[in-house]
Parts: sequence; C-alpha cells; structure tokens
Amino acid sequence: MFYFFSNSKIDTIPVPGSVGSFPGGPGSPSNQQQAPGTIPKSPDAGNNVNFPGQQAPVAEEGDTALTKDDAPAQKPAGEGAGAAGDAPAVPAPQTPKEGSASGELAEAPLAMSPNDPGWNNLQGTAPGPRMNATFVTLARNQDVWEIAESIRQVEDRFNRRYNYDWVFLNDKPFDEQFKKVTTSLCSGKTHYGLIPEEHWSFPEWIDQEKARKVREDMHERKIIYGDSISYRHMCRFESGFFFRQELMMNYEYYWRVEPSVKLFCDIHYDPFRVMHENNKKYSFVLSLYEYIDTIPTLWASTKKFMQNHPEHISSDNSMRFLSDDGGENYNKCHFWSNFEVGSLSWLRSKPYLDFFESLDKDGGFFYERWGDAPVHSIAAGLLLKKEQIHFFEDIAYYHVPFTHCPTDEQRRLDLRCHCNPDNNFDWKGYSCTSRFFELNGMEKPKGYEKQQ
Repeated sequence: MFYFFSNSKIDTIPVPGSVGSFPGGPGSPSNQQQAPGTIPKSPDAGNNVNFPGQQAPVAEEGDTALTKDDAPAQKPAGEGAGAAGDAPAVPAPQTPKEGSASGELAEAPLAMSPNDPGWNNLQGTAPGPRMNATFVTLARNQDVWEIAESIRQVEDRFNRRYNYDWVFLNDKPFDEQFKKVTTSLCSGKTHYGLIPEEHWSFPEWIDQEKARKVREDMHERKIIYGDSISYRHMCRFESGFFFRQELMMNYEYYWRVEPSVKLFCDIHYDPFRVMHENNKKYSFVLSLYEYIDTIPTLWASTKKFMQNHPEHISSDNSMRFLSDDGGENYNKCHFWSNFEVGSLSWLRSKPYLDFFESLDKDGGFFYERWGDAPVHSIAAGLLLKKEQIHFFEDIAYYHVPFTHCPTDEQRRLDLRCHCNPDNNFDWKGYSCTSRFFELNGMEKPKGYEKQQ
C-alpha cells in the first residue's frame, strides 16, 4: 500500500491555534484570448522536453482542437481502463463543451467580482472556452469514499459548470467500484492510470542499507512516516513523475485534488483561464514552514544545483520567500502542495527536469524524507519569475488540519462561503503567506489583523 497524503500534512507540528499534530497582459501572444475550438499555445512550448513514448504535442494556437469524433477510440470508464497490462488510452486535448459558439470568448469575460458580467450566472454550462486542463488525483482503491467527498466539493462549487476531465493515478490497478463511483460523480471524462514500476520504486543508485538505517533512525525519533518506504515513493512520484504519466501528456494545466478536502466558496471563474491569460505557472492557497528533520540537506542540494545551472535561475525570482539571508540558508517556507493549480509545460521544461534530476541523484527522497511540497516550492521560487506564482485568495479550502478562508467579510458574502474566518490560517504565525504578500508588494486584505 502507499500513502496518498501530501508531505506537508504529515510535516505539520503543533502550531498556534492548532489542536496538535495530524497525519498526514493582454497583448502578449501567449496570453491572447483563444477562440472556442482551439487549444491555447503554451508559453513554454519551445522549452519542453520530449520523453520516450510521448504523444504528439497538443495543437498550437490557431490549430483546430480534436473533436469527440476525431479522437482515438477510448475505453469507457469502468471497463478496464487502467487495469494491469492495459495501455491506457491517451486523452485528446481538452476542447470546449457543447454550446461554446465561435467568438463567444469576447462575450464571456472572467467574472472576478460581483460587478463583472456573468457573476450571478451559476446555473448550467459556463460560457466561453475551456483550457487544455485536467484534475489529477493520486489515490488507492480504499480511498474511494474520501475521494468521492472531494469530487462532490469540486463539482458543486466549480466543475459542474465547466466539465473538465479528471485523471486518477494509482500504483495498483483501480477496481471496478472505484471507477464506477468516481465516474458517476465527475461531469467531465474520467481516466484511470497505472503508475509504471520504475516511477514507484528505488532507483538503482540508492544504497538500500543506508536508506534502511535512515528509516530506522527516523522511526526511533518518531518522525511521522519516517520509516515508510511507500511514502517516499509517493513524494518522489509527485515531485518528478506525475506530469510524465501517459494520461497527462496531452494536457497543459492541472489541478491537484486529494481525498477529504473541502471547498467553502463558490468559484465564479475558471482558474485554468486565470493561469493561462496571466501567464501564471504555479499557484497555491496555503503556505507554511516545513518540518526541518525531514529535509536537513535539501537546501545544500539546491545550492549545488544553482551553482551548476545558473542559466536556470530566474533573475526576478522569489528567493526572499525561501531565504532570509540571500540564499545561504532555507527558511523552510513552502506552498502546501495538496492544493495546486499549475502548468504542466513548466514541469516538463528543461529547468524543472534538471532540478528534479539533480535532487533525485542526491538521494534525499530516500536518505532523508524530502517531500514534494518543498521541492515544488523551491523550484517555483527559483526557476520562475515571482509574478508567475499566483495566490488564489478566493478559493476557500480545507485539508486537515488547515483552512484557507477569504479574510474580507464582504468577499465571503459575495462568494457564499461557509468557512469560519477564525480558522483562516493565512495570517497565523506558522503561515508563510505574509512573506508572499511582502515579496510581491501586495496589500493585505481588510481585517487580517484580527486573524493573526
């Protein structure tokens, strides 16, 4: 068995206000609006790395997207897709749904506030284009009812109007119950993938005896999941392989969803469009400090990468989010990766892959207990421009034990939120979100002082 838990939730330690530890521009060619029936071209398209067995790239700007009739035949969900020995059908690039008439984008601006057209239109299918995007979930068969809760949260608050696809990944074949339940709940197409053994096992350069002794030591020190092999495979997979799964190869954006999460507010706009139209590559809703005993040498490995690959480091990066002394030491801040909306093209780019492979060869996923959250966060903080990282302030979210709830009262009323603002983690002492605001010169929302 493996643990689907994000590394950060097990890295939580008692914090103020917590009840203890818990497991677990317009004008830019890349940002121009796309007519329905086309697939937006990724700004990273020229930097992508081709992988063995990779499918043909998605259609570029101006190319007609594949239609349902043009797409290769796919197995219906629940009829063996993702079973052992199957070669899963690769999803066609996501296309606009029925009713998206040509030229509709100009008539379907993003409804970001109550004054925007379409704000109150929360019934039926949302107008406008669809980005080439999917939800993605790593889960076990026994997680079916917990992931069912999450799907209903996402569908009720957002996806019932947008019908985006959903990719499920597992290191064991999904059973029929999991596929039937999840397919019945998702408004978009569902796809089920079996993770290749080489993406869920020890690489050949790992010293097994050294790794075993580390697990024993962490067990003695009571570091949560410190003795788990499967947890380490999960963290390595989420850091370097989920975006290279065959089922993911034709998508440009992903939204990660884990079991038993909650969304507290209506989502009136398409977050994938926000990412695309504003050239955002990575996003978050919660940030916090990492448990240092799990990553004692991660920053040393990062500094080695920076020395070996200065060409990959952005000149306008977010180092001040990650370090208080100009990069000498890591301050442990990271984005909580159990919620993230991001660019798959960026994760497949040479800078990110070089970063992951450098860390992977150092062995810290197994000789320590490196998690995917600090790996993603450090990569985003160093390889991206700081304006390419986005904070979804109005996507209210809960994953045990932390809550992100919009700070401003009027905003919560406008979004029909049902979260308790007293539980908002953003401005607590163990949150790093204040650092993100300061780095980007952002004004903190009205009322934040009351939530500190």
